[in-house]
Amino acid sequence: MAEGIRDKVAILGMGCTKFGERWESAPEDLAVEAFVECLQDAGIEKNQVEAAWLGSHFDEINIGKGGNFLGIALKLPLVPVTRVENFCASGTEAFRGACYGGLPDSPAFGQQQAMIGPNATAPGMFAQLATAYSAKYDVPMEKIKEAMAHISWKSHQNGAKNPRAHLRKLIPIEQIMGAPMIAYPLGLFDCCGVSDGSACAIVTTPEIAAKIKPNEDLVKVKALQVAVSSGEEALFTDWDGAGMLTTRAAATRAYNEAGIKNPREEISMMEVHDCFSITEFATMEDLHISAPGTAADDILAGFFDLDGQIPCQPDGGLKCFGHPIAASGLRMLFEMYNQLLGRWPEERAVKNPKYGLTHNLGGVPNQNVCSIAIVGKD
Repeated sequence: MAEGIRDKVAILGMGCTKFGERWESAPEDLAVEAFVECLQDAGIEKNQVEAAWLGSHFDEINIGKGGNFLGIALKLPLVPVTRVENFCASGTEAFRGACYGGLPDSPAFGQQQAMIGPNATAPGMFAQLATAYSAKYDVPMEKIKEAMAHISWKSHQNGAKNPRAHLRKLIPIEQIMGAPMIAYPLGLFDCCGVSDGSACAIVTTPEIAAKIKPNEDLVKVKALQVAVSSGEEALFTDWDGAGMLTTRAAATRAYNEAGIKNPREEISMMEVHDCFSITEFATMEDLHISAPGTAADDILAGFFDLDGQIPCQPDGGLKCFGHPIAASGLRMLFEMYNQLLGRWPEERAVKNPKYGLTHNLGGVPNQNVCSIAIVGKD
């Protein structure tokens, strides 16, 4: 871990189900669906898999606490299966486990879970990012609300082009701005729902990948960083409440690992954890893309639109592709992987991407975990 993982791991294949209310599909069905696509994309047989990591969250009732679920569902050939959990960042955590611990051929899984507590207060806690940001930078709340509406509008624009997305309806800005309030200033369209779905990646060394896929482009892992809150944000320290300390720390380390000096100029596209529009808003500064106090200006100028300088959520994000909790981090990587390989139709393709960044957040603003991955094509 200390030496970093840059260019030591290649993504051999990926698979992802359609997200949505998959009432007809059991967790095992979703796992198989993503795995079959992943194996076909990787060009290997199941008996070549040497280890597996399963990311899941709040799912003891559905799939149990161990790795047995994945081994049985996929009929893996008696290989090690490790179940990991890190809140909403569990999918990226599984990917990190496979990259660091299971080479050469290991799948990482993010699995569906559509379970949420009736007394969850996530909207209320994330809404406070907006008021803290407004106070810190003296940005009028109306401007913040306009920027959040643009974020939601952008997600629906992109999600409508994505056949695997949960929500594919175009929503006009006026409807977003006039939606019922959930937790001020977050309206209905500023909040993501919970979906069913599963995603999978198979990773190996670049040398093995080149033998399996000769004369094909390879997507390599450039950086993998995780930062976990120490609890200091909630201890009445100097935390300003206008962003996530974990994201700021993980982003700095990820750029250093990937050799990126100017992320605003070098990052080609992003998938970030837009559980709420204000989360994406604040993340633009936490990732050192927008200068402090300028995120609203960049958002409203279209900097993060699909045809902007750094497209953010080209697949619709958590807001529209969907959020099956633990599958989201791998879903983000699925989008970056396929964009880098030029597999999407022109209407939803990022132009000439080199580096894709994923930002996967778990928890609430004052106590969370942040996983950041940077992948690229040489």
